Amino acid sequence: MAIPITVLDCDLLLYGRGHRTLDRFKLDDVTDEYLMSMYGFPRQFIYYLVELLGANLSRPTQRSRAISPETQILAALGFYTSGSFQTRMGDAIGISQASMSRCVANVTEALVERASQFIRFPADEASIQALKDEFYGLAGMPGVMGVVDCIHVAIKAPNAEDLSYVNRKGLHSLNCLMVCDIRGALMTVETNWPGSLQDCAVLQQSSLSSQFEAGMHKDSWLLGDSAFFLHTWLMTPLHIPETPAEYRYNMAHSATHSVIEKTFQTLCSRFRCLDGSKGALQYSPEKSSHIILACCVLHNISLEHGMDVWSSPMTGPMEQPPEEEYEHMESLDLEADRIRQELMLTHFS
Repeated sequence: MAIPITVLDCDLLLYGRGHRTLDRFKLDDVTDEYLMSMYGFPRQFIYYLVELLGANLSRPTQRSRAISPETQILAALGFYTSGSFQTRMGDAIGISQASMSRCVANVTEALVERASQFIRFPADEASIQALKDEFYGLAGMPGVMGVVDCIHVAIKAPNAEDLSYVNRKGLHSLNCLMVCDIRGALMTVETNWPGSLQDCAVLQQSSLSSQFEAGMHKDSWLLGDSAFFLHTWLMTPLHIPETPAEYRYNMAHSATHSVIEKTFQTLCSRFRCLDGSKGALQYSPEKSSHIILACCVLHNISLEHGMDVWSSPMTGPMEQPPEEEYEHMESLDLEADRIRQELMLTHFS
């Protein structure tokens, strides 16, 4: 007589059957200091995420005792902010490493589904003008509605033959295009580009470029560094400034563009899974892309909840190559050249 083979679930072995969800960990049982040290976010922020994502994380399951939304969110936050599936993290909330992985996947997809809710350009003219005014107040650069740059996030090699993800440092990565406002809030995030693509190629192929080329944001422009080509909607620094006006333009450009560099530092500091200090993301490019996007959604939500974007110091190495490693992109757009010259003449002479 054949004996049926049963696949054992380690969580069920530990906690048995009989309830719909497993509430292994109670937020009210620990201090705010503990939550910040273990999960990187305060109690009320975590409660908000439970309310926001609870419906997605309570989907029907074949298992008799599903993991509660609260526990899933804590597991995911623990991974995002520590960068590893450490045993102590699972022990702290009472789940196995395998369940930790499932929780991260569930919460990541729930956050990705809400990306357009939290990452977007303002739609009304008043908000766009407010953006321009804020940037102008920073360093005197007019017409700016956002700053753009790319950052590399290390991932495991998809396979030995695929070299499309190998960046200029010889590491496998995703090259992620982002735009932020003066507070560091992200307005565009594209996390799916292979690391072998240069920043200018990423921008050229991006939906962001398509939007601006189609004239969706007239009378406004982004600021990009010398890794990008000059466009009518993208102002870059001059390679070799010669006049006082050109020097003043470059100084204002640099001071304004530094906002996104600080934003990258904050992202990598708060979400250690992105900074490379714990190794590459051990997922496929698609899943890694979703994890990066999920962290960006959390970044914007934290800003909406009053968590200062500049509050966390840089604690790990970034995969972003120094700017001097890039070739300076010469302008191929005569109209863009004219606009930049007029900008310098009008505002920096």
